[in-house]
Amino acid sequence: MTVAYIAIGSNLASPLEQVNAALKALGDIPESHILTVSSFYRTPPLGPQDQPDYLNAAVALETSLAPEELLNHTQRIELQQGRVRKAERWGPRTLDLDIMLFGNEVINTERLTVPHYDMKNRGFMLWPLF
Repeated sequence: MTVAYIAIGSNLASPLEQVNAALKALGDIPESHILTVSSFYRTPPLGPQDQPDYLNAAVALETSLAPEELLNHTQRIELQQGRVRKAERWGPRTLDLDIMLFGNEVINTERLTVPHYDMKNRGFMLWPLF
């Protein structure tokens, strides 16, 4: 089993409900279970500031899935909760799930970069890890 750390963020469509629904859905991923959940916290958006603040949290998820299998599940959860992927990089969203860490693995594929490529510059990702 590997421990993956997943960042959760939402700033549209009732963010508290979105984050709580994401936690339930993450807990339902096969061959996985949530070890810990951070507190919830608000952060200003990256990029364009003409959008609502984000509600953020993070989970430690123990899983026997491969990294890209876990990514498939997180992307499915995003879509089920109304995520629309647009060209705008830092636009508002109903739900954003980012795999920050996957055990001690370093992964660099077309679909997945772990550790998260910009984690060191994003306090909202680092804060719950400590």
